[in-house]
Amino acid sequence: MGLARNRRRERTVDYWPGFVDALSTLLMSIMFLLTVFVIGQFILGREISGRDEVLNRLNSQVNELTQLLALEKGGKQDLEDSVANLQSSLATAESERSRLQALIDAGSGSSQASQQRIGTLTQQLDDQKQTSTRALSQVDLLNQQIAALRNQIAAVEAALQASETKDDSSQAKIADLGRRLNVALAQRVQELNRYRSDFFGRLREILSDRDNIRIVGDRFVFQSEVLFPSGGADLNPDGQTEMAKLAAALIDVAKEIPPEINWVLRVDGHTDNVPLSGTGRYGDNWALSSARAIAVVKFLIAQGVPADRLVAAGFGEFQPIAPGDTPEARATNRRIELKLTEK
Repeated sequence: MGLARNRRRERTVDYWPGFVDALSTLLMSIMFLLTVFVIGQFILGREISGRDEVLNRLNSQVNELTQLLALEKGGKQDLEDSVANLQSSLATAESERSRLQALIDAGSGSSQASQQRIGTLTQQLDDQKQTSTRALSQVDLLNQQIAALRNQIAAVEAALQASETKDDSSQAKIADLGRRLNVALAQRVQELNRYRSDFFGRLREILSDRDNIRIVGDRFVFQSEVLFPSGGADLNPDGQTEMAKLAAALIDVAKEIPPEINWVLRVDGHTDNVPLSGTGRYGDNWALSSARAIAVVKFLIAQGVPADRLVAAGFGEFQPIAPGDTPEARATNRRIELKLTEK
């Protein structure tokens, strides 16, 4: 160590002027660096406040510079390189800060818009979920109603099928009853025709001596002159005699007709087309024909024929059987017709 001191003393003595120059240069460099440091610190304080990492780095570099100064290990070029590195670091830090700030700003705006969009989409999704829930409820309700309608339709179809089956059976029964009824009616008509034939046969035997009494189809026809005076409706003696015979024959035949045959003897009165004078008992041919039919019915009732088996009708001159206005045609049209028929 003594030797080292002697060498340093010798070097100090020998290089003092150069040392002074170096020291001055060093001090100037330090002053320059300190000035740059202060300026950089000021700029860093304004531009990137809160960047502790950069400040720590600068402090570390200042400490290194201090150590370089203390240890005499640096030079002007190293200090300039350090300053350049510091400036590059500052520029890089500023660029990074600007980029980060832009990213932060962009992220904030985008985040806010995204959140608003997400909120809108979420509300729409909730609305759609509620709509879907209501739609599903309505679909379930409709399905239940459709199922109920199907059950009702099935019940109606079953009832309709049963009704159709019953209707077919009823129709068959009705058709069978119709056929049976027709057969029964035909049989009764045949029976009535037989009794009518018997009645007309007996009348023919009883009244065979009169030319003005005849059978026309299913009717027994008396000319009015046989029964009534001209323009009158009271049976004359000959008419009463003929009607008495008819009543006796009808009573005999009625005993043979079965009670289930609902028969009647219809008495129809007819006149010719000669108008009445209007001064007599009857005002027109309607009244005269009806009165003659009623006179015959009342006489038959008096002879014992049941009243519920007799019917009286007047036709006036409106049902002629002989056309024309000749005396013969008019005489033919003045008549009383008897018809054995059903009620």
